[in-house]
Amino acid sequence: MYPTTTIRTVTVGQVDLPLFEPFVIATGQFKAANMVLVRVELDDGTVGMGEASPSLSSGGETAATIMAAANEMATVLPGRDVGAWRQIAEFLRQNFEAHSCARAAVEMALLDAMTRFHHMPLFRYFGGAGYFVETDMTVSIVPPEQAREQAARIWNRNIRTIKIKVGSGLADDEARVLAVHQGAPHASIMLDGNQGYDSTGARRLLDMLEKRGIVPILFEQPVHRDDWDGLSRLTATSPVPIAADESVHDAADALRVVRERAAHVINIKLMKCTFLGAIDIVSICHTARVGLMIGAMMESRLATAAAAHFVCGMGGFRYVDLDTPMFIDGDPFHGGYTQTGGRYDVSGVMGGHGVERW
Repeated sequence: MYPTTTIRTVTVGQVDLPLFEPFVIATGQFKAANMVLVRVELDDGTVGMGEASPSLSSGGETAATIMAAANEMATVLPGRDVGAWRQIAEFLRQNFEAHSCARAAVEMALLDAMTRFHHMPLFRYFGGAGYFVETDMTVSIVPPEQAREQAARIWNRNIRTIKIKVGSGLADDEARVLAVHQGAPHASIMLDGNQGYDSTGARRLLDMLEKRGIVPILFEQPVHRDDWDGLSRLTATSPVPIAADESVHDAADALRVVRERAAHVINIKLMKCTFLGAIDIVSICHTARVGLMIGAMMESRLATAAAAHFVCGMGGFRYVDLDTPMFIDGDPFHGGYTQTGGRYDVSGVMGGHGVERW
């Protein structure tokens, strides 16, 4: 008989962490990492931790809405068996469908508590396909000279893929990408439009860069999340792979990508998909031979480690964008992985996602 892993208490809190500098994208800017933390304690004292990090432009959630939803979820969890985390997650999806960030944090804490109880690393629970990931690092919407300097620093950190935020206008974007290429001429380059273009403008940017001898390895969410026709048109003609990010929040959206051939790659973010939804999307992508990417909101080491464990466990992710802890000035967490350059190694974790608070 399996031991019971009953939830005793669930607590929710908020932490705001400053960034080294504002992080600017096409739809706005982050001045801090505004996180909601969820702590699950089992009857035997085992503790699991989860994190939610909102993005208003992506999912319509804020720290305040997440706090409210997570506090409501906390009232219905005590007394349940964390070993039935999928059943709990499905219950939360049915009753808090619009609150994916809060559900992601709760699922993260449930999974952490369950796997710590059984002394199992989270990546092993998800399948143990690997034990490390290689992340990119992002240059946000900054002037060309600053972009050039940032690219050189990223390369010197032994990070070999640079993601560049675009969507501020063709001329500005071309100058920024060119500057990054000059600062790190051997780096692989990815573009992230954050919905800043239409399909015509996005293709023009790619053509302009090609004339400069720059061919990105991926162009992420170039058009508005609801512009499925534009996304499909660009995917059909693009010389580089196109990724759907903000357009895909659940398995139904992933199926639409497959049916309409709307993207070559789907970017899974736990904050918009949750673990429950992410597992479904991975299955769809593997079946339909759609590429996989993992991304993040402005997340600390806590959520980043959980995402790294998910990727290592499931396997098959070609693109990894889990760099946000490197932008936080004073991350209060440690553990979860060891970092060398852009490599996150989870092999030393003995249970759960392995993250602890200083």
